[in-house]
Amino acid sequence: MISEKVTPWYVLNSPETGQPFQDFYDAVTKGGVLDTKTRELLMLSLASAFRCPHCTESHIKAALEAGVTKEEITEALLITAVEAAGTQLNWAREIYLKYLGNSHKESL
Repeated sequence: MISEKVTPWYVLNSPETGQPFQDFYDAVTKGGVLDTKTRELLMLSLASAFRCPHCTESHIKAALEAGVTKEEITEALLITAVEAAGTQLNWAREIYLKYLGNSHKESL
């Protein structure tokens, strides 16, 4: 699939900072030691955790184009969900303890 390159809005409106950001994005998403499948699964996982619908859709499509299977995408999203839930519980724990204290023996 050939797609037309579109200049991002932030590059058009703030080229002094927008273009270096785009260059960084391109370098990270197109280079490095990780293969495309792994890179897209990571990007998909992060897009899902950050709740970006456009990004999630974009990275599901790119993952499929890179040869990632439906099962691999599903597993990556489940891993993301588990990690996000654990993070949320640990974040809430601090506030819970601050206001409600700990009446039970605490374990890590």
